[in-house]
Amino acid sequence: MARTQMLKLPEVLEEIGMSRAAFYRMRARGKAPRLIKLPNGQLRVRRSDLDAWWEHCEERSAA
Repeated sequence: MARTQMLKLPEVLEEIGMSRAAFYRMRARGKAPRLIKLPNGQLRVRRSDLDAWWEHCEERSAA
């Protein structure tokens, strides 16, 4: 079984072209991809969650 790819927050920010502050504002409004907090406090985003978020953004912009 393949292990789910987990992206570090800086990787996600680079991919979506957004600052950390803008990402957290978007997250506060419930519009950001889902974050997973690891036991050591680091944040990760599943690749599948980020891809689904991109698709959702594309659907909203097309509507």
